Amino acid sequence: MAAEHDAGHDAGHTVFPGDDYRRLHAESLADPERFWLGAAAAVDWIRPPSMAVDGSDAPLYRWFPGASLNTSYNALDRHVDAGRGDQPALVYDSAMLDTRRTLTYAELRDEVAVFAGVLARLGVTKGDRVLVYLPMIPEAAVAMLACARIGAVHSVVFGGFAPAELAARLRDARPSAIVTADGGIEPARRVEYLPAVQEALALADAAGTPVVVKARDGFGHGVAGYQEPGTRWLDWDEAVATAEAVPPVEVAATDPLYILYTSGTTGSPKGVVRDNGGHAVALTWSMRAIFDVGPGETMLTASDVGWVVGHSYIVYGPLLAGATTVLYEGKPVGTPDAGAFGRLIEQHRVKALFTAPTALRSIRRADPTGAAVRAHDLSSLQTLFSAGERLDTGTSQWIGDVLGVPVVDNWWQTETGWPICANPRGLGGVPLKAGSPSLASPGYDVVILDPGGSPVPAGSEGSIALRLPLPPGTLTTLWGSDDRYRDAYLADFEGFYTSGDSGYVDEDGYLFVMGRTDDVINVAGHRLSTGAIEQVIAQHPAVAECAVLGLQDPVKGQRASGYVVLKAGTDLDPATLEAELVAMVRSTIGPVADFRSAVVVEALPKTRSGKILRKTMRQMAAGTAYAVPSTIEDPSVLDALEPLLRPSTAG
Repeated sequence: MAAEHDAGHDAGHTVFPGDDYRRLHAESLADPERFWLGAAAAVDWIRPPSMAVDGSDAPLYRWFPGASLNTSYNALDRHVDAGRGDQPALVYDSAMLDTRRTLTYAELRDEVAVFAGVLARLGVTKGDRVLVYLPMIPEAAVAMLACARIGAVHSVVFGGFAPAELAARLRDARPSAIVTADGGIEPARRVEYLPAVQEALALADAAGTPVVVKARDGFGHGVAGYQEPGTRWLDWDEAVATAEAVPPVEVAATDPLYILYTSGTTGSPKGVVRDNGGHAVALTWSMRAIFDVGPGETMLTASDVGWVVGHSYIVYGPLLAGATTVLYEGKPVGTPDAGAFGRLIEQHRVKALFTAPTALRSIRRADPTGAAVRAHDLSSLQTLFSAGERLDTGTSQWIGDVLGVPVVDNWWQTETGWPICANPRGLGGVPLKAGSPSLASPGYDVVILDPGGSPVPAGSEGSIALRLPLPPGTLTTLWGSDDRYRDAYLADFEGFYTSGDSGYVDEDGYLFVMGRTDDVINVAGHRLSTGAIEQVIAQHPAVAECAVLGLQDPVKGQRASGYVVLKAGTDLDPATLEAELVAMVRSTIGPVADFRSAVVVEALPKTRSGKILRKTMRQMAAGTAYAVPSTIEDPSVLDALEPLLRPSTAG
């Protein structure tokens, strides 16, 4: 296949050397065709693009129509073909098992090619979906890249989700195969995956779907005991032993690469669709221009492959750039101590570290002086990147002092796939401002709008919107529903994508993100629907109605807190009720929700039409000024709630 590709391009070449950021950004908006066709030269194509963006079906846009490529080839084979097959591609570092394993580009390519053969033998072909439910082990990256190799569409589900959430994704994606392991490992426990998969298959009426299982030491079950009629349970190692390697197939740039589900305010997950061509171009460009990481350099992204950061900057981004990526199975603290990131930086000579503010706050809480991190040789580190939630200035300044490097906040979403706003380190960077993720990345036109859709002056808060078309690498639609995509993101303001966040842009063009405008909360970087949690709580026989709020948390950014009205005549101890509700949420949504607080109240504030005034409750809990809505049914309810919602006592 290498001979068919447009040769002569190095994934890690310097992008637009010497160009000024602001001029580049202006050019990307004024002439996106020229800008992104230039960026596309860093990708190896089978049919090179002659057109960047197709707006014939606006507000739905397609990037690089008519072009074709293979993402797995771009991430692996071309680096081997260029003579760098012996370079480390993926370093697996498990603090849970105290093991390290390095896969070179040639070794990773070979493992991916053989596992692609396993999937092909199961009948998986171009366009079929494969659900990946794996912990942080190399097989997760192998499975993703194997899907890309044969043109299948992977949908990775975070291992912390419970069977009901897994089943919802099975029902929507209808995969032709499932790839999983017998369990994940946490510091204090082992999490069995196969019972969850089995239950989800039953809930989704998908019992005939073949399941490939990677057996892990310490579980001892594997596929034994899961051979009920109608489902094929296959052992990963046994399947690989008899499979044949397959070459990468040609896919259209506009063909889907993956589906990644994100919480919706209705509780129904939304399947964000990422294409092949735009994704490859945008991530390749971002690795050099934003993260300043190229061939042979090492990036550690301390996230999970189940989230968008893991997709973009554990697996695809570093490999597309020809870099070395560290896949870390462990925690920022407790595995074994708060110096875990320092050890990783020292041992793997990490140039760029990317993590969430929650991790940084956890390290600060456990090691206020930063001594455990400073005990390691940090000389290789040049930049710390942070995203997933708002990075407070205190934590930013503290970790910057500990590491002795710039701390670069960046803001983006599952939907966009790469940073909307960031500090472009590979383009020389721009001055940092505390509390801001800096400036809009090239290709993004960030506008602050008032409720009527008009731009507001600098410094004024409003809805953060992105003028269409979005740049390559962003979502193209929602799986199976263009209409839902339009309704969820494009209907509020004509010609704009609505981010769901509020904020303002200052006189210098720096964005400041203030918070969500919907009922999706951010717990330790994980977006969760309060509506989905409310649906679980409402199933309790003693609960008449409830509201779940995202309260500020010093470590995790936000935490979910429930306010519950009991059915008349119910005589249940509040502590018992709270324990039962916590268990229900944990079982249905998963530990990732981190739901721990349920407060019994006499009533919830409502409008006369019966709508619960959640925004007012959030304002009260945050300690910010609020106006009593004129539509409120009974103002005295707010007075009764106020002591329970004060920032010092709420939850």
